[in-house]
Amino acid sequence: MKNHTRTQTLRLTLAAACLALALVLPFVTGQIPQIGKMLSPMHIPVFLCGFLCGWPYALAVGAIAPPLRSVLFSMPAMYSAIPMAFELAAYGLLTGLLYRAFPKKTAFVYITLLLSMLGGRLVWGAARFVMAGLTETEFPFSAFLAGAFTNAVPGIILHILLVPAVVLGLRRARLMPDA
Repeated sequence: MKNHTRTQTLRLTLAAACLALALVLPFVTGQIPQIGKMLSPMHIPVFLCGFLCGWPYALAVGAIAPPLRSVLFSMPAMYSAIPMAFELAAYGLLTGLLYRAFPKKTAFVYITLLLSMLGGRLVWGAARFVMAGLTETEFPFSAFLAGAFTNAVPGIILHILLVPAVVLGLRRARLMPDA
């Protein structure tokens, strides 16, 4: 029982650190909003949380980070934070579930990340579509493609380079808790 409590405490602590990173990382790129938006710095801690802590913690971090950041710092605007919360929650959920389900081989870290990125972007598009319907605005498929993929290429590349490197580095150092 003591070991289980220690593991839960470690996961909760790591999730809190990931949430803090999600709130702070956008300040690194925030001086130039277009670059910050393209690099999607809030996504990185949510992906890492999925790998490190598992889906329940990562889902919570992903769902909380955008609206909390919106309330605390007015960025992103709440209208953007709501679909982003669904997107990041999906990232956390999928990353945690897939990492647990797949074999612990290097290729599956990349596969987990790519599938999670795709799933989260689809969830973001669905949330934006629903919000557009509720506000009687349009959200055409071209806007979905631009927002989820075309304009996000720099962030996608950054995530593919950075997240697996951190996960694999932690794994080699034997610092990965069993998620």
